[in-house]
Amino acid sequence: MPNRPLYRVAGVNFDHMHMGDLLRQVSEHHSAEIVGIADVSRERMQDTIARFGLSKEKVFTDWRECLETSKPDIVILCPKTGEHGQSVVDTAPYGVHILAEKPFAANLADADKMIAAMAPTGKTLIINWPLAWYPPHVTTKRSITEGLIGEVTEVHYYDGNRGPLRHIADKVEITEDEANRQKSESWWYQKEAAGGSLQDYLGYGVTLGAWFMDGRKPLEVTCVTDSKPGLDVDEHSITVCRYAAPYGLSKFETRWGTFTDPWTLQPQPKCGFVVRGTHGTLSSYDYERVVRVQTREQPETHEIPVDTLSPGWRNPIEHLIHHLETGCPLHGPLDPTLCRIGQQIVDSAMLSAQEKRTVALLD
Repeated sequence: MPNRPLYRVAGVNFDHMHMGDLLRQVSEHHSAEIVGIADVSRERMQDTIARFGLSKEKVFTDWRECLETSKPDIVILCPKTGEHGQSVVDTAPYGVHILAEKPFAANLADADKMIAAMAPTGKTLIINWPLAWYPPHVTTKRSITEGLIGEVTEVHYYDGNRGPLRHIADKVEITEDEANRQKSESWWYQKEAAGGSLQDYLGYGVTLGAWFMDGRKPLEVTCVTDSKPGLDVDEHSITVCRYAAPYGLSKFETRWGTFTDPWTLQPQPKCGFVVRGTHGTLSSYDYERVVRVQTREQPETHEIPVDTLSPGWRNPIEHLIHHLETGCPLHGPLDPTLCRIGQQIVDSAMLSAQEKRTVALLD
């Protein structure tokens, strides 16, 4: 194999537990290395330091010092949702490629600031939605592109987990009692930090939904959320999008508090997507090894094995480096242009839930 450049990667801000997953992907990539990590809390970095055997010279509590000292090519950002916009604005001037963990931003204004901050640098910004790497959903998009079910007319989405405090990096479980104890202290349950199941999971559904629909936007959005005593944010939301005729309605439901976690045992309702087209339907559930299909030619439900993902298209770190080395188009849901459509729907849903009315799609 010819020599290839080694990409220097730094991880900044450990608010989101997915930082551990992403740094693992860096450590497993033959053309990447972890050159620095930074968080205001050294304690939050301890597991990462031990897991990857990082020397003290690679560990910082000041993110600026981390970037200035480690000189990365790629920066992974995992701040709380409410800080996504400012984090990218602050990091962009360092002339680095940025992987921002989902969701895109706290609001559309912040999303646009992120895009604008990266534009003059000539560097790449991607938003990582872990569902974008699930083989059933990739298989569903391929099948749609190949015309298996005709033109997509409806997307139905239900997803979530037992709650963001029930696990840490790589899905390591936390007890329910410990999770409940942390709720009052966690940004996940703070409205000003953009916490809540809607902000956590709706972006997944509407971004991949826009991917399935080739970027189609709804005309109107209606959303309702639950309200529990003592909680500042929702744990359950249902969003209905109305599209121009003949496409009609699509539904996107988010849930913290599923009966089981889908990566352990699929709950009921199942987590994932059901897509209806002009000539058939597809059900695409998280972690499953098949997608289920109906077509006009074969109306009885039948199973199709999921695709085996190709090198360069299996996770965000691998794909970003593949994109930088080959110039291949970004995997759809990672592209800020598509993600912006998702953010429009999320903002509209937030407004609809707050004002308890249907709203026109915000821009």
